[in-house]
Amino acid sequence: MVLPEVIIILSRPAEAGNVGAVCRAMKNFGLSRLRIVKPEFQGDENTIRSRAVHAADIWERAENYSVLSDAVRDCALVIGTTRRRGRNRKQVTMTPEEVARFLSGRAQPVAGPDAGLDTGPVAGPAAIVFGNERTGLEDDEIALCNIASHIPVDEAFPSLNLSHAVQIYAYELFMEFADIKQIKGHWVPIDQERIVEKVREITCNLRKLGFYKQAGRYEQERFFRDIFSRAGITEKEAEYFAGLINRAVRLVEKKAT
Repeated sequence: MVLPEVIIILSRPAEAGNVGAVCRAMKNFGLSRLRIVKPEFQGDENTIRSRAVHAADIWERAENYSVLSDAVRDCALVIGTTRRRGRNRKQVTMTPEEVARFLSGRAQPVAGPDAGLDTGPVAGPAAIVFGNERTGLEDDEIALCNIASHIPVDEAFPSLNLSHAVQIYAYELFMEFADIKQIKGHWVPIDQERIVEKVREITCNLRKLGFYKQAGRYEQERFFRDIFSRAGITEKEAEYFAGLINRAVRLVEKKAT
């Protein structure tokens, strides 16, 4: 399973502006396959393109269907988004984060009446289906889905805008599948092995400055190791800190000569 294999399906969308905003949300996070089932709006091409901004190409490539069953026919897995539970609406549900982990194969097995789904990476296209802005997915539409999913929200105001809901799922999928560590400046803390190496380098240089003439190096190494771990410092930050101590040593040695 890779991001291009995830299909966003909008069933009976009522507002053209929302469709355009969905295109933009999808492109933000590397999704490109959009299917639209029996839209309730008529035309309004300009509104869609205006709200899509630079993602109009997703709208141009969108596939249109008259019924949801046709839109999901070639999908290996169909996920229906709904906050309602019931006998005809699945008994268990996943959050967007859990959906992303399930598609990547890193989730725990689904329990309860919907148990039995393979927990390995999904092979083939997977669809995430969003219902009409006012009514959501109806019972017969949920029946076509293999998994139900919901976005946890404050019960005092549980309704989300359609494009906002799509963006939440798109973000979680991107975080699960994309290599965000390749993004320049992304925070990646060093591991314990590198922490131990840098702490030893630091305390060796502190010893050159006259530290540890009495016992105490072990305690200070533990102190630095714990502080660095809790702070989650990056490789660059560790090098910078160690470099400060090393520079102090060179200044003292230069002064001594």
